[in-house]
Amino acid sequence: MKILPAVAPLLVCLGTPALAQTEWRIDTAHSAAQFAVRHMMVSTVRGHFGKLTGTVRYDPASPSSASVRAEVDVASIDTREPKRDAHLKSPDFFDVEKFPRMTFQSRSLEPLGQGRWKMRGDLTIRDVTRPVEFEIEGPASPVKDARGAARSGATATAKISRKDFGITWNRALEAGGFVVGDEVTLTIDVELIGVAKSAESGGAD
Repeated sequence: MKILPAVAPLLVCLGTPALAQTEWRIDTAHSAAQFAVRHMMVSTVRGHFGKLTGTVRYDPASPSSASVRAEVDVASIDTREPKRDAHLKSPDFFDVEKFPRMTFQSRSLEPLGQGRWKMRGDLTIRDVTRPVEFEIEGPASPVKDARGAARSGATATAKISRKDFGITWNRALEAGGFVVGDEVTLTIDVELIGVAKSAESGGAD
């Protein structure tokens, strides 16, 4: 996912009166933007972007006005295979030297019931912006960490077409089909820290 290709995404702690905190930030040490895509039409390759940052603003009196801004460092991509990671960073895919960031900016939040929400917003990858819908599960009930900071979290998922963002590289298979699938499943796991109560916390404890 300037998320990711957000992840916050992105995607948390919005829409419940229990969250009286109005401003939160994504805890990078405990959050990640993950993706999955079909490989050679027979298996699924998964990876993640380890550096996800962003902020969430939420007013319990007006859930629909919630705002999420998330940013992913594309160079933090990790699929557990260095050669594949290098290819994904190349101009064939994300072209990280030219487009080092992916971003997500929310536009609306809609309740789906039973701790589920639909968040619509704009996802930018390789300087191409497209509307995306994330389905959110959560948020978790807020707790306090050892420093007294409020924390919460949630998971968001979406499906996108990589071709919509100009990522078109592929190779045809002799038996038919292609090496890399077009549809990409995004899964954003986010842990939030209440900014007002802990502007400095967020270590990996």
